[in-house]
Amino acid sequence: MTNTIRVGLLYGGKSVEHEISLRSARNVYQQMDRSRFEPILIGITKTGKWYLVDDVDHPIETGTPLNLGLGHSEHSFSASDGTGGTGPLDVVFPVLHGTDGEDGSIQGLLQTVDLAFAGSGVLGSSMAMDKYVTKQLLEKVGIPTSRYVAVLDLDKATISYQSIVAKIGLPFIIKPISLGSSVGVTKINNQEDFDAAIDETLRYDQGFLAEEFISGRELECAILGNNEAKSSDPGEIIISSKYEFYTYDAKYQDPDAVKIEVPATIEPAIKERIKDFCLQAYKALRCEDFARVDLFLTPDNTIFINEINTIPGFTNSSMFPSLWAQHGIDYTSLITRILELGMERFQLRKKLDRSYQGTSSG
Repeated sequence: MTNTIRVGLLYGGKSVEHEISLRSARNVYQQMDRSRFEPILIGITKTGKWYLVDDVDHPIETGTPLNLGLGHSEHSFSASDGTGGTGPLDVVFPVLHGTDGEDGSIQGLLQTVDLAFAGSGVLGSSMAMDKYVTKQLLEKVGIPTSRYVAVLDLDKATISYQSIVAKIGLPFIIKPISLGSSVGVTKINNQEDFDAAIDETLRYDQGFLAEEFISGRELECAILGNNEAKSSDPGEIIISSKYEFYTYDAKYQDPDAVKIEVPATIEPAIKERIKDFCLQAYKALRCEDFARVDLFLTPDNTIFINEINTIPGFTNSSMFPSLWAQHGIDYTSLITRILELGMERFQLRKKLDRSYQGTSSG
């Protein structure tokens, strides 16, 4: 292809959300505007090995192993066997969910080698990924969020069910501090639930959050942009009565588990409050380019911001593309805009002066 922008589509990763990333990447690859962009598939295995892949439907390990070079000038990753590699890349689109993909790790690597990328940078990614940090920042700027207890001391003998109940009541939710897709999330109704959930949650993370269970509607808003970021109207996730909350299986395994309503039926004044809180949360956590904000709305119209996903899903069942489709932005146009935002932000950053001579006093 000539005169097209070469996009490194980064997917897979060392995460329990690896399979979701594969599904998201397939959609992004298929929907990318080929008149403007040339996607270059870069898959990361669960053990952290990078490969140049020919087909998004092929196993990552069937590709050509890649080396990562620091300080290179052509913005490319070379093949381990010396036969080539990615060639020059203009921008990278990390379609990575969870650990080592959505938490600032990949973003830091790309920034170090001076490569443009779409999505939040190191700071926004790491803060939004850490649910404890997210909670503290939301509280600091006055954005409503549910009551919680953060457990960072992993000595199981010191984790007290009674003290958590005293602070946030029953039932409550336990979730790993820095994972997504409802992995390791459990609803706690009693001591027995709690004891079993601790072992399950700590399989995946080094700490967990206990949050009061909010009985209300589950809503999501999509955010797009930077200085003049906009929020979509909210959509609603209506969960089957056989699920107590929005579990991993309900999200990705059971096609009959949820009904998605876009837009959600909400009175106009409440809808605008929701959008305003979502934008405030996005800016408070220093997010960039795009994100999805998840929230609860109780029967008395109280809003609780739950969390922010800086690389939301792009699967067939994902809310993020659907939320923008209601505003007339189709899948292909959405991908185009996300890539444009990343490249625009990169160019602004390159204009910053990286040298300082100091001032001399005579």
